[in-house]
Parts: sequence; structure tokens; C-alpha cells
Amino acid sequence: MSLARISKTLGLSITTVSRALGGYSDVASATRARVLAEAERINYHPNENARRLRRGRAGAIGMVLPSAPGDFGDPFFLRLLATIGPRLSAANIDLLVTAARPGAEEMRAYRQMVEGRKVDGILLARTRRKDDRIAYLLDHAMPFVAHGCSNEKRPFAYVDVDGETAFRTATERLLALGHRRIGLINAPQIYTFAHHREAGWHGALWAAQLPPGPVIRAEPTEENGFVAASDMLRSAEPPTAILCATDRLAVGALHASAGRLAIIGYDNLPVATYTDPPLTTIAQPIEQAAARMVEMLLALIDGADVAGMQEVLQAELIQRASDRPAPVEQVATQPGEHPSHVEKDTLRP
Repeated sequence: MSLARISKTLGLSITTVSRALGGYSDVASATRARVLAEAERINYHPNENARRLRRGRAGAIGMVLPSAPGDFGDPFFLRLLATIGPRLSAANIDLLVTAARPGAEEMRAYRQMVEGRKVDGILLARTRRKDDRIAYLLDHAMPFVAHGCSNEKRPFAYVDVDGETAFRTATERLLALGHRRIGLINAPQIYTFAHHREAGWHGALWAAQLPPGPVIRAEPTEENGFVAASDMLRSAEPPTAILCATDRLAVGALHASAGRLAIIGYDNLPVATYTDPPLTTIAQPIEQAAARMVEMLLALIDGADVAGMQEVLQAELIQRASDRPAPVEQVATQPGEHPSHVEKDTLRP
């Protein structure tokens, strides 16, 4: 047995060698260094499964993507996973990912992970204002970190991005370019991010003493962006600019507008550079947020207190070519001459 071999070579007990390899704090740093050096010399690697069993841990983190099974195509989720996976791997922790449709199917996936003790913690994406997933995880004392906040009154760990300020800044830019009829293609208001981004857009227009333009809310896909922008363009008094809650919506809107509208997206996906025209958008620090989520979750699993584990990061407006100045006749429009406000909810699922 390699533990016994290291023990004999170094003149240490097997218990000391085992605890040194396990990273326990009661082993002197000099002793730990000797043990690690000898383990490397003989190419010994501890049995991770055995160590996990001794600690009563699964050695895995769970993530349920709120989408149809097999549909991992949303670039937002892919960027999260691209950071989360390697960081957990470096900590010798597996990432268990599944997809489930929001609702009963989704909650069933969480129950399988939590009540089946398949994971030590959960990373939760795309929070909702009233989020049953968060309530369930809190009720079951499962360590978790969310990307986004919610209306849940109990404290929980999250990393969010200040979408309200970002959309206020984007709206102010369109106002500075002379636009007075500024529409919004948003995600459904059940999502926390959609609520905050709409508040930023609305707040900027209110400060400028302008009523809000038309609003259409839909699941964030390219198709829905195309249909929503087409509907706005067919209205009696179409907007001259549109804010889109995601780049996917903005790509569809760009195709529908064919250069007739100023458009700003959100996410700064790689495709934004290659649209025609290149998309002005808002870059949120997804990789930074994902890295902090992993750090927080590992700390929670090790017993850290959730207090203070609420962070809000800032987004950045990336100016390209899709947010053009308003037509001359639009610039002359005064506050109060804005067309009546129109809202429509969800298009296609």
C-alpha cells in the first residue's frame, strides 16, 4: 500500500500521511510538504472516491439549465459552463449538468440531485423574481449560489450584474443620439434580469420626461426578436430605436429592421461583432461572475456563512455601429409628442 510505503520512508504514522494528503489543517506545513514530495516521487495519487466517502461528500456540483433537454445552445449558458467546468475540475470536483423545462420537470431534476445526494452544492442560473428553486434549496439547506437575485426574503449567495444601470445608460445614449420613440424587446417579467433592465429603460425615459415606447416581451431567441421588431415596424408610429434584453433578440431585430432602426443588445456575444451592422451591445462580465460563483460555493460547502456573499458587478456599453442617430424629423419631436405606449407579452415559447 502506498500510504504505508510513504509512512515507512518518512517515519510518520499512516494517519499523519493520510491527513497530510487530505489537506487537513492539523498537519504541520513542513510535514505536509515532505509527504507531498514523497507522494510525487513515487507517483502516488489518493483515491478520490474513497476520500469523498470518508468525508460524506458526493464530489460533484449540480447545474440544471432551464431549457429543453439537449438544448444547450443558449450562448449565455455555454459561457457560464466554459468557466465553471475548468475551475471545478481544478478542485477535483465533477460538474453534473442536465437540462429541464421550467416548472415540474425542472423541480424534479433538483429533487433528484438534492434528495438523491448526488451533489454537494448547486449553481443556479437565470433567477426569477419569485423563484421556487431558490425556496426549495433553502428549505433543504443545500449550499447553492445563484447568478442573479430574486424576491426571496431569506439571505442566499448570489452574483448579479447591474442590468438596471446598464439599460439606463444605453437609453441615455439613444436619447443623446436624438431618439424620442425608443421601444423595448424584453424577456418575460418573471425573470429578474428582465425586470431590472426594463426598469433602467423606463427610468431613463421618465427622467427625460418621455413616455415609454412600445414593449414586447418574449423568450430570448432570434426568432422572437425578428417577430417583435417586425410588429413594431408595422405599427402606425413605429419607434426609431429599440433596446433588446439580449443579443439573441437583437440579432433577430437587426434582420427585421434592415437598417431602419437603431438597436442595442445585451451580452456582447461573439456574433455581435459580425452582424450587419456590428451590434452595439452591453458586455456583462459572465466569466468573472462564474468564477466568483464557484469560489463562493466551495466556501459554502466547507461551512462558510452566507452573510456577505451577495455581489453586484457592473456591465459596460460596447459602442459599434447599430445605434445610429435618429432621423431629422425625430430629433425635432418634443417631449409629450411621443406616441401612446403599447405593451405585448410573450410571442413564441
